Amino acid sequence: HVQLVESGGGSALAGGAVRLSCAASGYTFNTYSWFRQAPGKEREGVAAIDTGDGSTYYLNSVEGRFTISHDNAKNTHYLEMNGLNPEDTAMYYCALAIGEYLPYPRSPDTYNYWGKGTQVTVS
Repeated sequence: HVQLVESGGGSALAGGAVRLSCAASGYTFNTYSWFRQAPGKEREGVAAIDTGDGSTYYLNSVEGRFTISHDNAKNTHYLEMNGLNPEDTAMYYCALAIGEYLPYPRSPDTYNYWGKGTQVTVS
């Protein structure tokens, strides 16, 4: 039985930082990702990390500001978000995938498990 527990999020001022965590249990995955969805917009992939070779992917608009990482021992992945701006305001979801590694950006449909989401609001 797979369980995902998200933590972090909340409110931040423009230019500030927030850290998100997603702890997984019950399975070890190949790809760990973060998506976000703002009101009235489609869900978009923000960052991802493949455990096979440690390769990462970032949405262009967050490149250089966000960092994704994964702790194998804890089966937890993180999203460090720096230099936040109001356009980063959204519900953030962790997403995990098993199976083959796919090229990025990956469709949300290619992920097997999702967290419930945590709100990040930047003002």
